[in-house]
Amino acid sequence: MNYVFDILPPLLQGTGVTLRVFFITLVLSVPLGLALALMRISRFKLVSGLVNGYIWLMRGTPLMLQMLFIYFALPFVPVIGIRLPDFPAAIVAFVLNYAAYFAEIFRAGIQSIDRGQYEGARVLGLTYAQTMRRIVLPQVIKRILPPISNETITLVKDTSLIYVLAMNDLLRAARGIVQRDFSTTPFVVAGAFYLIMTLVLTYGFQRLEKKYAVYDE
Repeated sequence: MNYVFDILPPLLQGTGVTLRVFFITLVLSVPLGLALALMRISRFKLVSGLVNGYIWLMRGTPLMLQMLFIYFALPFVPVIGIRLPDFPAAIVAFVLNYAAYFAEIFRAGIQSIDRGQYEGARVLGLTYAQTMRRIVLPQVIKRILPPISNETITLVKDTSLIYVLAMNDLLRAARGIVQRDFSTTPFVVAGAFYLIMTLVLTYGFQRLEKKYAVYDE
């Protein structure tokens, strides 16, 4: 037990990096995903086509490859030539990737709403923005909570991919201790940390589902 307490400081430090990547990605990718979803269902074919191509690209290539491209290859792209440090590069890759997945979730939720509700809102004199905010989005949020929950939990686990950029996240910290001490205990403790994080998220989303269940009544 003393050994576990001895290895906690570096693991907690790594957990801090993991949580920073998680929260920043979530805060930025959800609104971006909603914006992309609205553009995806836009009547403007050019906008819809460009967003559709972007979503196809982000969902069709591995997140790790996207991170490596942004960190190593982006500086050599003509005209752009941007060199990002490891943490911003990871954030950009995660946000762009998860925004694509969230966009498809939002799109499916919005298109699941009966068209009659849009027509009824128009009769009442509501604008498109008011219709989305007051009528459509509250119902959409309730319907998309399960897939959003799954993606959010997946995000927690995907943060371990940042080890390819030599960032000292939870998994990299655990692996370093394992290689130093020839003990698998750090992996067990790291696994417990991931389980606790996913447990908190699962509980939170279950509470949200109960809150929005009022729309079933």
